[in-house]
Amino acid sequence: MKATLAIVMSAMLLVLSIPAHVSFAAEESTQKSAMLDNVSSAILIEQDTGKVLLEKNAEKELPPASMTKIMTLLLIFKALDHHDISLTDKVRISEHAASMGGSQVYLEPGEEMTVNDLLKAIAIGSANDASMAMAEYIAGSEQEFVKKMNEEVKTLGLKHTHFNNPTGLPENDHYSTASDMAKMAQALLQYPDVLKYTSLYESYLRENTDNKFWLVNTNKLLKAYPGVDGLKTGFTNEAKYCLTATAKRDGMRVIAVVMGAPTSKERNREITQLFDYAFANYKTKPILAKGKVVKEVTISKSEEGTVPIVTQRPVVVLLKKGTGAATPKLKTDIVINKNLKAPMKKGTVVGSYEVKDGQKVLSSTPLIVSTNIHEAGYWQLLKRSVGKMTNWSW
Repeated sequence: MKATLAIVMSAMLLVLSIPAHVSFAAEESTQKSAMLDNVSSAILIEQDTGKVLLEKNAEKELPPASMTKIMTLLLIFKALDHHDISLTDKVRISEHAASMGGSQVYLEPGEEMTVNDLLKAIAIGSANDASMAMAEYIAGSEQEFVKKMNEEVKTLGLKHTHFNNPTGLPENDHYSTASDMAKMAQALLQYPDVLKYTSLYESYLRENTDNKFWLVNTNKLLKAYPGVDGLKTGFTNEAKYCLTATAKRDGMRVIAVVMGAPTSKERNREITQLFDYAFANYKTKPILAKGKVVKEVTISKSEEGTVPIVTQRPVVVLLKKGTGAATPKLKTDIVINKNLKAPMKKGTVVGSYEVKDGQKVLSSTPLIVSTNIHEAGYWQLLKRSVGKMTNWSW
């Protein structure tokens, strides 16, 4: 009897000595093993840090179907931000745009529709005709817009993406990956106004006319999962069911991508599991707001001389939840690129704002110039040089 009691007591002490994080890790491992069995590729990232939380075949090149429109939307919102176009502009629909098959809002050749309404058609209804109309309006032709798409691919540093059209309709040599789609979504979300469109479950085009058209969002998670407010679904026979989705809860925004699901139901189930995993296991700690001035730097040969640089997006640190999660000792560092020289466009990355735990970098946020930086003329540069040598002010 005493021996039995001793064995029981020893077993209890052993259980009590196991750190809390071990059971948490086991639970987390069980969560992971139950996910992503029925999709070709997937990834889950935190928006502000870009930290990958889960992935499966994330670099596998696959047809993205209508998730292509994430890049189309990105170029539209860049054009809006640069004031190259406005939401009230009226776009005349070409024969080519009106001829698009697949998902459409049945635009007529010669019809005029505002940029605002075409954005609704793309973001809510995944309209191929509206996507083509905007591509032609921004770049003059489909071919020129596709060039812009692939230039943006290079700008974003995407290694496994190539586009042949702005719609996602099947074509050879038109492909992307779950990882690249997540990065495109991350870039698009730098324009938060896009969520005003992607978060709408329904809307109308041509209201107060005989051709009123009801739009219903192809992303059914908007009603099924709290916090979901975008982004873009996709389906073709080749690509199967795809979705790049984003959700925000308790200040943390995550992006999940699923490619090659067998059904729309399975696609939504996998995205739901990814979101559940993220919000159950992670949280973010805010450090600095987006657009915060962190330093003034000298830009060689610029009219301005020294300019303020700001955070491109919020600076946050991603932390694990759970009683066994360690509390990091945070320190920050501002890293400025060398040989900065005018001219520079608004938004040019000139460095990074790093948050560290010891030597480990927990987050690295791009630092940008918030305005266009102009090249100084010869006379201005001469005055500046003489002033430095003589301490004169001109």
